[in-house]
Amino acid sequence: MYGTIARMRVAKGKEQAFREFADSIGREGGARRPAGMKFDYVYQSDADPNEYYLVVGFESREAYHANAQSPEQHEQYLSMREWMAAEPEWHDGEIVFSNIV
Repeated sequence: MYGTIARMRVAKGKEQAFREFADSIGREGGARRPAGMKFDYVYQSDADPNEYYLVVGFESREAYHANAQSPEQHEQYLSMREWMAAEPEWHDGEIVFSNIV
């Protein structure tokens, strides 16, 4: 598997829009769920409530990059950017271990 961890800052007053977007992924009329996506998690920082961490896993590096380079993902990113206070920090890599219980 392959994926990314993104550190994101949500703009003050945009928290609800962010949560609604995240909750809509893969639902009827909501944000699209990319082909090959296996999981996604969003954490809200205890230390800073406007800081979030997105963790996404894809079935392969190829599926991840196909999504990242797709026009649909770019459009979705532009809509996400509206509630962000700054560009996210992306940390891509191979998932070498998973222990889901």
